[in-house]
Amino acid sequence: MENRIYNFSAGPAVLPEAVLKEAQENLMALPGVGMSILEISHRSKTFDDIINQAREDLVKLLDISDDYSVLFLQGGASLQFYMVPLNIMPPNNKADYIVTGAWSKKAVKEAKRVGVVNIAATAEDGNFNRIPKQEELKLDPGASFLHYTSNNTIYGTQFKTEPEAGNVTLVCDASSDILHKKIDVNKYGIIYAGAQKNMGPAGVTLVIIRNDLLERCSDDLPTMLNYKTHVDKNSMFNTPNTFGVYIIGLVAKWLLNNGGLDKMYETNKHKAALLYDCIDESEGFYKGHAEKDSRSLMNVTFNLPTEELEKKLVAEALDAGFSGLKGHRSVGGLRASIYNAFPTKGVEELVRFMKEFQAKNS
Repeated sequence: MENRIYNFSAGPAVLPEAVLKEAQENLMALPGVGMSILEISHRSKTFDDIINQAREDLVKLLDISDDYSVLFLQGGASLQFYMVPLNIMPPNNKADYIVTGAWSKKAVKEAKRVGVVNIAATAEDGNFNRIPKQEELKLDPGASFLHYTSNNTIYGTQFKTEPEAGNVTLVCDASSDILHKKIDVNKYGIIYAGAQKNMGPAGVTLVIIRNDLLERCSDDLPTMLNYKTHVDKNSMFNTPNTFGVYIIGLVAKWLLNNGGLDKMYETNKHKAALLYDCIDESEGFYKGHAEKDSRSLMNVTFNLPTEELEKKLVAEALDAGFSGLKGHRSVGGLRASIYNAFPTKGVEELVRFMKEFQAKNS
């Protein structure tokens, strides 16, 4: 454990050390089972207990009512881009989408395979450096749903609160900020999230769906693409990612044991403030990509005066034990992903490194 470096990767991303240690200790054999989580049957009572406990703890963390089903699926958010419209765009066959980055653009592409997509708002003209305001949204009251992406890993922007959809069903891709704070699940029809950024390892997708929406899911849909299939079979119509669900359960328990989502939110705000203050106080040496009122607590994106300095910082940072800081090609520069499990100490040490780098290269 002494050799671990600070992992700023956007995903797959950092996991809590306590979770990694517990998984390591029990990898050969789960207590009282005599087999690894990688070996046990998904039909066993042991795994029934694991998946049900993971679901129960997520329900507790997010205060999810009995009006919703909680699913552990596969295929990532990318499959949900298609499953959502396939299942709930009918019968109106039209939907509103807010476009705030690369992932919402991909969601639009898949929705167009099913019906008509209205771009309610887009921030593409500023290279997705901001979140559209509520008054900018051009919503269709006859839409089957309004879709948005809550946090944008590439551009470092984040909705501070959900958009108001009126009587239209609200759908959220929360892949990169799920569980970073408490949200009112009752405002949503569907929330989906790939686990690998803020909740667990790659290979599991959390879907929270309001049960009345299952009435829209046609029996003519392909079996594996129908939400009803997975609700009816408790996420085990086919073999689930047993290890991924196990880790999500450990992460959920870690959050509960550390004060829940309200406590996590305070920590996340503090970590982000440390880094944004460093950027803002650098007198232009560091320049944030996102507008201040749209800044993400999960992904901090910024540039330096020259591309050469950016490459130099990334290289020197890696030597100093900071990995994953290179920004996405769409923005360039640097990106520090500081998800729930990223330690405050790591942010403090990065800030110290950045100040020293500025002093030497100004």
